Amino acid sequence: MPPPPSPAAPLRADCIGDSAGGLTFDVAARGNAGAALLVLRRRAADAPDGEGETVSLPLAPAAEGRLRAALPSSVSLPEGRWDAYALLSGGEPRRLVPGVTDLRSLAERTPSGLLGHVAVRIPYATRQGNLTVRSWLRAPHAEAVELRLASGGLTVRGRVYGTQFVPGADAELRARPGDGAGGEGGGGVRRVHVTAERAEFTFTVPYEGLVPGVWDLWLRPAGDAGPVVRLARLLDDVADKNPVFTFPRARVRTPQGPVEAGPYYTRDNDLSLTVSPLDADA
Repeated sequence: MPPPPSPAAPLRADCIGDSAGGLTFDVAARGNAGAALLVLRRRAADAPDGEGETVSLPLAPAAEGRLRAALPSSVSLPEGRWDAYALLSGGEPRRLVPGVTDLRSLAERTPSGLLGHVAVRIPYATRQGNLTVRSWLRAPHAEAVELRLASGGLTVRGRVYGTQFVPGADAELRARPGDGAGGEGGGGVRRVHVTAERAEFTFTVPYEGLVPGVWDLWLRPAGDAGPVVRLARLLDDVADKNPVFTFPRARVRTPQGPVEAGPYYTRDNDLSLTVSPLDADA
């Protein structure tokens, strides 16, 4: 019996980001003489209903042996991780691997916020070396621009998109259920005052009084009367902030005993705090 056919080799794709948040893909595909598509498949784990989703973009000849597809910012790409494939004429979808990637314009981008949302797409290489696009679609959005660390707390400076501040704006720390903060099952909430000027904001979270666990940071631009917006850092060219942006942790003595606290970015690049108990002698 002959051996089963080996899977087709992946194709290489160069990616360029533009200042509006769109992406261009140049796929090396010599010998292709027919209709072709660039296919993005959202992972089922990132879909609210657990079902994968597909977006197909036409691949058109751009140069000898190269096909080009454009993903403009006007094309909706729901939040999640989208694996990239090329579907050439008469063949099966073939996984794409990253080639040359130029995302400098993403790091310099400042969305207007006039559409009421912020759309971010960042191509990256997976652990297996394949090409995937991480997409965020936030409406409204609170961008964490700068974190200033002190021994007793964390100061966050940022900007909102798609909403406005009104008197009574504040930031909210929510204890994540199951991580110990706020008692059994979580549920603890703390609020701190926000200083705002137009779309810019600043607030400081004192570590003292935070019980051990994980605390997620949210913003209430309109106080109790408006939306609650998750703080995140999205507007740059780094798909996964967690291993890149690391922060020192501060030791604080609280009535419940000494703790160690500090910020971090989650798997989705949202901003959170961890508070860990220490030995009394630490």
